[in-house]
This record gives sequence, C-alpha cells and structure tokens, in this order.
Amino acid sequence: MAFLEKQSPGRVLLDDTVALTALIEASQNLHSHTEYIIRVQRGVSTENSWQVNKNLCLVSGVSLPLPPKKLLGNMDREFIAERQRGLQVYLDFITQHHILATCQLVKKFLDTNNYSANYTEIALQQVSMFFRSDPKWEVVEPLKDIGWRIRKKYFLIKNKEQPKERQVLSWVDLGPDKFLSDKDLQSTMKLLPSLTNPYICPVTFANTSELSALVIRMFNEKGTLRDLICKVKPKEAFMRKYCNPKKIQGLELQQIRTYGRQILEVLKFLHDKGFPYGHLHASNIVIEDNTCKVLDIENSLLGLPSYYRPYITQFRKINTTESIDVYSFGHLLYEMTYGRPPDAVPVDQYPAVTNTSVVSVLQSILSTDACKTGMPTVAQLLQTPLFSDVLLFHSEKLQFKIPTKLRDALKTAKECMEKRLQEEQKTHRRLTRAQSHHGSEEEKRRRKILARKVENTRAQTRATKVVFWGYLYFTISFFDNFYFTTFLKKIMYFLLHTFSLTPKSTRYMLKSLTEQENGLIHILIKRTSLVVPSASDLVESLNREHPWSSLLPLIWRTH
Repeated sequence: MAFLEKQSPGRVLLDDTVALTALIEASQNLHSHTEYIIRVQRGVSTENSWQVNKNLCLVSGVSLPLPPKKLLGNMDREFIAERQRGLQVYLDFITQHHILATCQLVKKFLDTNNYSANYTEIALQQVSMFFRSDPKWEVVEPLKDIGWRIRKKYFLIKNKEQPKERQVLSWVDLGPDKFLSDKDLQSTMKLLPSLTNPYICPVTFANTSELSALVIRMFNEKGTLRDLICKVKPKEAFMRKYCNPKKIQGLELQQIRTYGRQILEVLKFLHDKGFPYGHLHASNIVIEDNTCKVLDIENSLLGLPSYYRPYITQFRKINTTESIDVYSFGHLLYEMTYGRPPDAVPVDQYPAVTNTSVVSVLQSILSTDACKTGMPTVAQLLQTPLFSDVLLFHSEKLQFKIPTKLRDALKTAKECMEKRLQEEQKTHRRLTRAQSHHGSEEEKRRRKILARKVENTRAQTRATKVVFWGYLYFTISFFDNFYFTTFLKKIMYFLLHTFSLTPKSTRYMLKSLTEQENGLIHILIKRTSLVVPSASDLVESLNREHPWSSLLPLIWRTH
C-alpha cells in the first residue's frame, strides 16, 4: 500500500550523527550588541566547514556553562574577549555532549541550511495521508521529541476497532546507510509483523516509500529501560529526560544478569538470521513482566546511523554489525550497572560493584585494550560467568522466515554498511594523525622557522621598495644634474648589495608594486636616460650566480 506521495529526487541524505564543531574566530559590534563569527565544521575534515554570524545559542531546561553578562560596560574590549573565551567553552560543551549535539536546536543554530525544516509538520502531513488510505487508525496525541533522532517523529494512535489499546506510530526519513533496493526494502518491512521472538517488541504494521518509512507497534505505558533507570515520565522530551536526570538508579545484579542474557539472545537470533541491527541502547528496550523487549529492529534496513556512531568511528576494530552490537551492549551494561552512561570511552577505571564479573565483562568491551585489539563475540559473551547460568523461561516459538533472495540482499546491504563505516574510520584516522602532527612540537618549530623566513623576505621587499622610492624621488627632482644622477646610480648599486637582495626577492617586490609606483617608474624612464633591459637579458642575468653585476649595467646604462 503506497501511502506517501512522491517527493523531489536528488535529496542529500545527511548523517545526523556526524559531529559539528564550532570555533569562535572573531567578534563584531552590531546595533549595540556583540555578534560572534563562528567557524563550523562537520566531521574531521576542514574542507567541510562554513561561517555563521550569531549572537548566542540557548538550550532551555538544561544547566550549561554560560559566561556572565554585564549591564554596564558590556562593549569593553576586555569584557568581550573574556566573554568570547567563555562562549567557546559553552560551544565546546554542547558540541561534545552526546545528547545535546544531536538536538535540533543546536543543529539548526550551527547549520541553518540543513536543519531549518519543520519535521513535525512534515511527519503530520505524511501520517495524515496514511490515515486517509487506512481510516481505521486515529491519532490520540503527538509524542513530541520523545526520541533523539531529528528526523523521526512519534504519535500515540489507536485502532477504532479496539479503542482502548494504545499504539505508537513512528515516522522517519530514510538514512545514509540505506543500501537495499526500494523493492527489497518494502518486502523486508512487510515481513516484520510475522517476526515472533519473546525478546523483540512485535510490529503491528510497517511500510515504506521512496524517502521515508512508517512503523506501528504497541505502546508501553511504563516507558523504556532508560526511563526506568532515570525515574522519568515516558512522554517527556528526550533531552529534558536524559540530559541531566535528577534521580538515577542502577539495576540489581539479578536484573542485570537476566536482562543482559535476554538481550544477548536477541542479538544472536538476529545475527543467525543474517539480519543486521546495530541500534542497541537503553531507550530501545522496554520491560514487560520482567522481560526485555528490543525496539526499532527496522532501523538498519532504513539506513539510520547508530546512536553510538560518533564513538564507533574512532575505533577501527569496531567495523562489523556484530562488533557494533557488542560495543553497544557494553554501553548498555554500564548504564544498567551504574545508572548512567560512561562519561567517556574507552573506560579503564570502574566504580566498585558487588560482583566483579560485571566489571570483567565491561573491561572486555569498553577498555582501551578491547577497543584497540578487539572485543568478544555475542556467543563468547553468552559463555561468560555473568550470563552463562541464567535460566530463561519462554514458550513462544522463534519464527522469522526470510526468503533466500532477501537474505542475499540483506547480506549485500550489511557489507555496504560496514564498508561505509570502515571508509569513515580510515578518513578519521588519517585526518586525526595529520592534526596530531600539525600540533606536535617539531611541526610548531618548523612553522616558526618558516614564518621567520617569510618575515625576512617581507622585510627585504619593504627595504627594496624604500630604495626604489628614494631613487625615484631624487632622480625626478635632480634629473637635470647629470653628475648627481650618476652618483645616485652608484648609491643604488651599493644599497642593492647592502640589503643582500636576491633575484627571487626582487621579482617578488616587482609583483607587489602598486599601479601608482609602476607609473612613476615609467616617468623615471622617460625623464632620464635609463633604458629597460629586454626580457631575454633579464632571464639571462637572473639565472647567473651573481646576477646584479650583469643586470645593473643593463638597467643603468645611458643613451
């Protein structure tokens, strides 16, 4: 059932997980306030950057390190410089914060061209078209910004035939990792409602168009696992819930072991079916009757980048869909244990816990050594003491039949996703090494030496222009006195040797002469008895070891 209208082709599929960095380059006074000129860069390549002129970026509901303002004296140079340093700290904070960096308010502030669209309005239009094609559904309320993706919107809906049941409809743009053909994607999405697994949240309906997708599943009133950990209401906005939660609490050891084992079983099931996932995190898990159920298994089909992609691109060993799932499981296990995600990765120091086997598993995934040399597989994690003896009780038959043709298409798409990730990791490593070299002490010394050479060349150029101007002034003033002019010629010859001018610096000086200066030289040539050497004479002279001795007689000889 095609429910979405065809949209304009040629749209660029941006990866919204690619980090934006911001550097304040300068400030300017504009209408009694200070405006800052900010250089914004997408990713690690300096070629992908642009300038924006902004006054200030505010993110409401979150405590941020904003520098103070002044009622009087806010245009003082010292205050502006101090405030600029404080605003740079502020920009660094929001662009490096994992949740704030993906917020549309921040993205729109730094990249207005790509993030000015009203995605909620677009989603409403598309959902309305779907409802016209299938009138049994009805919107109860929009669930505004409950997810972290900018281009994904949620609506609480109900089936008119079962009005007491609440389901959630998600609408999302297709992402940059979409490598399935439209036909194969449509066929695979239609298979999702037939998937039966006790640890996967069932899909009621799924469909796609050329540019977007729509999925319906049951709504969990208690929210996600992260809602449970952070003690927040499920319908609140993602940023408000998780940026700075006031009450957090890790899970008990038995819950960690049970939920961890259930999640690993889901990952093994999907990998055995050749179905890529890569989107495991605490907001993609709901708890029903002490059982974990994984959400959004369709994300990889739709080409959506992983929640942890900014971390993943830094480590070349995390280069397959299974290693992404294992790495994501490490983050999830840390959050279940300590009640919050890790502050930074790799993690080599862990707070004390009652069971050392938890720390052992975390070290095998999130430590510096694991990120550099490789992590365990899902099967190996299932064999660890933390999960191996956990008993599972479920009577549902596991079912997910994928036709051979679609299985081959999924395999090809998975390989393309992994290839794009590996290419991005290579680019990240290359540019990071280049930036590291650029910032090394040896490179700094080399640049200082080069800068001194450039300054010396400029000084010689300035000196040469002074000599020329002096000669022009006196020659034009006293050109009638032949003997005085001849004397000045000798002075000129002496000054050239005194300043140790080379042919290269002289050529540089001649190029830098202004139009007015060139005009005066022509006046000089006309009003005195000087002649200009031919091009061949100049080239021949400048190619000699000591060119001035042969060049100057050519310039200063008289008729």
